[in-house]
Amino acid sequence: MTGSQVLRAHDRPATRWKNGGGLTREVAADASGAGLEDFVWRVSLADVARGGPFSSFAGVDRIITVVDGAGMELTVDGVPHTVADCYEPFSFPGDAVTGCRLLSGPVVALNVMTRRARATAHVRVAREGFSVVPRTGVLVLVIALAGTVAVEESHAGLGRFDAVLFSDRDAGALRVDGAAAVITVTTTSGSPRT
Repeated sequence: MTGSQVLRAHDRPATRWKNGGGLTREVAADASGAGLEDFVWRVSLADVARGGPFSSFAGVDRIITVVDGAGMELTVDGVPHTVADCYEPFSFPGDAVTGCRLLSGPVVALNVMTRRARATAHVRVAREGFSVVPRTGVLVLVIALAGTVAVEESHAGLGRFDAVLFSDRDAGALRVDGAAAVITVTTTSGSPRT
């Protein structure tokens, strides 16, 4: 492992959603200080305490994954989609008119956003150990969701919602005895900015 970063959940300040309807905590984004209108990629954990409209992000693709709570129904451009199972990613355009109805109480949602034509993302949930290998233009963000997740080389244990970010130059192995979100971001305009 050459330079991965451990990102602790307790270090993330809560900020308002773009539309003011809830709170979010940014886990990582393409560049420090990138605003909501100019990021290339952004990963956050959102507290969804009540139903209502989602913020609109022109030119952005989104992947949302319920990581705590009973789920929600999203209506995307008039089409309803039930997102009820924890750890099941759901993709939709960030510029679609999207509304949310909670199924049974608040949820915490992992939100991955990429600027269309500049980056793409893939989200999966790992339930066993795996390795990260360096790939040009690709970064990997791992977020501990449940159980025990640790970076083997440094013995850094990750608490719930702690994360580790691997740039396109980093390698490492993780032990997972529980569940971890693995977000792979591929940029189409050179190396990812971290």
